[in-house]
Amino acid sequence: MADADLRVAVLEAIDEVPAQAWDAIAGDDDPFIEHAFLRALEVSESVGGDSGWTPRHIVVWSGEKLVGALPLYAKDHSYGEYIFDWSWASAAERVGLRYYPKLVSMVPLTPATGTHVLIDAAVDRERVVRALLGGVSAVAEELRASSVHLLFLNADEHQLVQRVGGFMPRASLQFHWRNEGYRDFEDYLDRFRSALRKQARRERREATEHGLDIVLKRGDELSASEWDALRNFYRDTCMRKGSGPYLTDAFFDELAATHASRVLAALALDGKRAVAGTLNFQKGKHLYGRYWGAIDDRPSLHFELCYYRLIEHAIAHGITHFEAGAQGTHKLRRGLLPVEIHSAHWIAQPALADAVADFLPREAASVRREIERLAEHGPFRRG
Repeated sequence: MADADLRVAVLEAIDEVPAQAWDAIAGDDDPFIEHAFLRALEVSESVGGDSGWTPRHIVVWSGEKLVGALPLYAKDHSYGEYIFDWSWASAAERVGLRYYPKLVSMVPLTPATGTHVLIDAAVDRERVVRALLGGVSAVAEELRASSVHLLFLNADEHQLVQRVGGFMPRASLQFHWRNEGYRDFEDYLDRFRSALRKQARRERREATEHGLDIVLKRGDELSASEWDALRNFYRDTCMRKGSGPYLTDAFFDELAATHASRVLAALALDGKRAVAGTLNFQKGKHLYGRYWGAIDDRPSLHFELCYYRLIEHAIAHGITHFEAGAQGTHKLRRGLLPVEIHSAHWIAQPALADAVADFLPREAASVRREIERLAEHGPFRRG
């Protein structure tokens, strides 16, 4: 396929491309990159409008076939990204440079790795990536964007983007769980050091002593009141953390209507009333924990609903990879280990680009040292 065979377009809404065409190249393991999830964010006005996330998705067609896609947003702030560049924006401001708007490629408000650069399996990947990044450059020029940030790339995408587009690599870290072929949850705990194995068992026991029914339910099994509870848990958690909720009430309605097949809720029920829960997402061999909340604080219930019950589910169903969101060294003791997270960046202004290019290798070295240090404190027995 020659580059001349490719047609690049910029979309102002995900609905401008058919869902079937988009999802055909969306990969096997990422529930967030699917058309229904991105559409739910848009039609619920969680993005778009005055949210500061303006869709500018890049798509590549070969004839009538969609062969490439990249979710892209123009932004006038740096909220909701989780790989933050506030210090870069401040540095630009100090020397009189305009930092916003900028362009960000990720699933908004969702700090999850996955397949974000969508490419049809039958085409030349480098040519499609070159076409996608050409579309990004055209949008950046049109908006006079200060920079482009491709966040939460998987390792393969990260290498491809650097090779084709010359983006600057950045490293950060999260805590992820990998299935090492555990037979069951007890086999998993048997790999822990004694003190941490006892702690995990104690926490699981405490979670069951509240007299609640702890259940896992698929999205299409949830009642209207359980969906309402998950929505309220999310809002309450945001308020407790001192931030307004990014996701609108309408987002949860859209999720229930169009994307429930990817949802896995972990709920603590007092009779029929949900008093705590997590809203999680599953596709293929990957599981992602996202939104936690509770009516009141009950010892160890958070650990059970956010980690243990989901790891138990992952082992039972052959899931290979579990992410439980951003931050949180408390994940380490429950078996989620530090891993390097990849992003790639381009900055238009040469002086700022040079400063960032000087900073990123030192930041990456620090991140890798921190990963090594944290890994030593994981729960597993040595050797």
